[in-house]
Amino acid sequence: MKIALMDSGIGLLPAAAAVRRLRPDADLVLSWDPDGMPWGPRTPEDITERAIAVAEAAAAHEPDVLIVACNTASVHSLPAMRARFEPRLPIIGTVPAIKPAAAGGGPVAIWATPATTGSAYQRGLIERFADGVAVAEVACPGLADAVHHADDEAIDAAIASAAARTPDDVTTLVLGCTNYELVAERIRAAVQRPGRPPLALHGSAGAVAAQALRRIGVEPAPKATADTTLTVLLSGREATLPDTALSYDEGRFLRAVSPVR
Repeated sequence: MKIALMDSGIGLLPAAAAVRRLRPDADLVLSWDPDGMPWGPRTPEDITERAIAVAEAAAAHEPDVLIVACNTASVHSLPAMRARFEPRLPIIGTVPAIKPAAAGGGPVAIWATPATTGSAYQRGLIERFADGVAVAEVACPGLADAVHHADDEAIDAAIASAAARTPDDVTTLVLGCTNYELVAERIRAAVQRPGRPPLALHGSAGAVAAQALRRIGVEPAPKATADTTLTVLLSGREATLPDTALSYDEGRFLRAVSPVR
């Protein structure tokens, strides 16, 4: 079994780690785009062009399924990607976890890149799943890029800026960019208000990993024997996990359990 994941940057690490925990016996292909990231400030047309190129690099390794572990690419590029690759290669998108977040009643805040915030796709999810729930859309310029480069000072500044624009009464926060899941606890600490109930965070890594397995008809087997490989593609070039990826628990976990081929 071979499962590929793609993103503009290292935001694919949480979903890759989730896949690895569900199926330790699956080979992984991680494809991202250091030459073109961040994708958030790009036009939808540019995002789609780069997303398809990154997916092509992963598809060349003949995976059984491809996870688009990027909210921005999923919001803007899924139709084009599915037209290009399916049915030969199933495509699993990642969208903001608005439905489970709104089920708690809110108020809800959605942190996302500028390209995702206010997009017709995200607005459609809000209208469909959060009708009657107070939802604040919070753009987080610079946060995805700072996380990708493991720039702690820039991460703290971007989180502080977004937290200052997040309503004080929010009870639930949607992490609408996969990069943000790598710094989830730092985000929680910045948004949690004294005296308020514990903040609920909703990411997407576990859900998309499970959906990828369902799509190819296999069950989770977390105790399966791990004898697998990890292929890393940086703008199409085979490489190893960069040091920035190893700044995060998910990157260190992947390196520890799978040799990089």
